[in-house]
Amino acid sequence: MNGTIRVGNLFGIPFYIHPSWFLVLGLVTWSYSSGLGAQFPQLSAGLALLLGLITALMLFASVVAHELGHSFVAIRQGIDVKSITLFIFGGLASLEKESKTPGEAFWVAIAGPLVSFLLCGIVTAIGITTTASGPLAAILGVLASVNLALALFNLIPGLPLDGGNILKALVWKITGNPYKGVTFASRVGQIFGWVAILSGVLPLVLFGNAGNFWNLLVGFFLLQNAGNSAQFARVQEKLTGLTAEDAVTHDSPIVSANLTLREFADERVISGQNWHRFLVTDDDGQLVGAIAVDNLRTIPTALWSETQVKEVMRPITESTTVQSDQPLLEVMQVLEQQKLSVLPVIRKNGVLVGILEKAAIIQLLQSRTQPNPA
Repeated sequence: MNGTIRVGNLFGIPFYIHPSWFLVLGLVTWSYSSGLGAQFPQLSAGLALLLGLITALMLFASVVAHELGHSFVAIRQGIDVKSITLFIFGGLASLEKESKTPGEAFWVAIAGPLVSFLLCGIVTAIGITTTASGPLAAILGVLASVNLALALFNLIPGLPLDGGNILKALVWKITGNPYKGVTFASRVGQIFGWVAILSGVLPLVLFGNAGNFWNLLVGFFLLQNAGNSAQFARVQEKLTGLTAEDAVTHDSPIVSANLTLREFADERVISGQNWHRFLVTDDDGQLVGAIAVDNLRTIPTALWSETQVKEVMRPITESTTVQSDQPLLEVMQVLEQQKLSVLPVIRKNGVLVGILEKAAIIQLLQSRTQPNPA
């Protein structure tokens, strides 16, 4: 997953760490250990470093809890959580699909900030009720303030932040169109991205102050991800209403199981067709397997006239096919998840419609993007 390291499972959810996280962990540990050492001179350097490390790990545990909040609500809605990843800007819960309604999308989005607010309250209550003092009180104060900041920052109403997803759900509810919600929230996210960049650039240019350098990174993060969200929403909107059958390749490579290998070679291979793999159907047109041109090499040429395609073909499992009425958006997800470029399209009775190529979806998108001639 883009260079991330899998470290195990959390409640059955794959858990990954981006290498940049270790750099942030080191910086946070050093920062808090230095702060504790300066605030409490009686602490040894080793103990201050240990407490700094514990504080840093508890802060990242708070980020994980935030993402688990999103994940548990999504799971209750029947949405699979593919992974949780820690990276330089915090955490990310990768969901299998979107919520079905704006109300459900709202609760998935708000769950993370609610968990952070709850943790802030719990830590604050612990500090008050236990009358903690010294380094422990300082650590509790940091945990409470960071969870509060995490909740408030994520409530900024722009994608890809939680506030952007909340805004998306609200616009979706008002307009009845989820893609308009994504587009609007993405634009707001881009505005906040530019504001963050300017807040980092202006002090640097005018006063030579690089104290807001982090704002630059956050701004670029918002710009890039908000732009990607808007672009993906446009793709989704253009594919809405289309099914797998709409993108089936004309003259798909299909052969009958009863053909001899000689007939197959003459009609399909030697005739100039550039396909290297052909789908095989029975007399009823149902998909029964596939044969590759290379499979011909396994049979002596002298036997081609008496060997039928069905004797050489390889079976195709149901998991590698898609239904003809399946939404094209879902088919795109299957292609991406299974890293495929081609899928057979069948009807519910098993009759083969043809093949669907990823390139055909791209061409279909391009044709729907081009303006109609006057």
